[in-house]
Amino acid sequence: MLRSLLPTGAKDMIITLAVSGYRSLCDIVLPLSRLTVITGANGTGKSSLYRSLRLLGDIAQGRAIASLAKEGGLTSTLWAGPEQLSRAMKAGEGAITGTQRSKRVGLKLGFASNDYGYAVDLGLPSVVSAFAHDPEIKTESVWAGEYLRRNNVFAERRGPGVRIRSDNGAWDQVKTTLPPFDSMMTHAADPRSAPELLDLRDRMRGWRFYDQLRTDRDAPARKQQVGTRTPVLAGDGADMAAAVQTIFEIGDQQAFHRMVADAFPDSTVEVRVRDGIFTLHMRQRGLLRPLSTAELSDGTLRYLLLVAALMTPRPPSLMVLNEPETSLHPNLIAPLARLISHTSQNTQIVVVSHNQALADALHGDDTLTHRLEKDTGETVVCEAEPVGWAWPKR
Repeated sequence: MLRSLLPTGAKDMIITLAVSGYRSLCDIVLPLSRLTVITGANGTGKSSLYRSLRLLGDIAQGRAIASLAKEGGLTSTLWAGPEQLSRAMKAGEGAITGTQRSKRVGLKLGFASNDYGYAVDLGLPSVVSAFAHDPEIKTESVWAGEYLRRNNVFAERRGPGVRIRSDNGAWDQVKTTLPPFDSMMTHAADPRSAPELLDLRDRMRGWRFYDQLRTDRDAPARKQQVGTRTPVLAGDGADMAAAVQTIFEIGDQQAFHRMVADAFPDSTVEVRVRDGIFTLHMRQRGLLRPLSTAELSDGTLRYLLLVAALMTPRPPSLMVLNEPETSLHPNLIAPLARLISHTSQNTQIVVVSHNQALADALHGDDTLTHRLEKDTGETVVCEAEPVGWAWPKR
């Protein structure tokens, strides 16, 4: 029954992202494309939008509470402005003051693909505890299709209870005592009773985020490493040599070399292996010997790390890059854009960057650019068209 509700098309591509009550993101709904660029000046909310996507991925991993704790707990991440910003407040004609709240305080995150949609509502603890900064998951909902409707929800959680819609359309109660700090994505997904929920969870667990590719002098990528088959580059780039060798053996080696040569003409990359220890070297025109990663500049190493990440032989459904242009010379922006555009043919990519040259270079029929601005402390999207979205009720 559920399969009949699913539209055809690129089912695993996220087409809508929704965030409410997170830092400067008071209430924002964005359409996403095969390649989406989030840009804007410093302090406009780009990092918050990146973190909200990462929080959604952490929920599927069972790490959302720990991730929020690193940011100071739920109360430190909630929208700090008034519940309603009047027209006079926005125009600077009146003082910005709080009023008695009419809605429950919470952080809401959600997304929709062509086949599935998911939303979660995180709120303040309902009982006194030493873990007062840990949020509680109040509601979760998974539905078929792009928009949440009354008749297309097939899994929902309210408080400690989780119910799944069976093939005959009836609701089956599968959990009654789910702790408020656990998600139904990690505790109710079952190959027999909830295969769609399991499919969505595994998809979210496969999302990749790169924002900490280190290039400093002590960066792990500059050191020799014991190598094992590595189809997915680590978040800090520690296993770059093994990841590149894996691309050479089971990935698109020719495309990898083309992307390197596009940025560094007449240069090649090779991996040397001795007694299980992997080292990456770069041959450059005019030099009598190849340079090891310990000798490369920060920008050169970072570009090679991005090639290793993006040319993965195991592409995910979603890859998110936060400020990928860091440390890169302006001459590398155009090759980076071509690298990202090439990868977006097989993987949905979201790029978060304040670099205007990169944003301008990333263009095409499948590219969507959102420019963020601040309006009275609230992040807004310039010239954004309204996108339909409904949150599950508590």
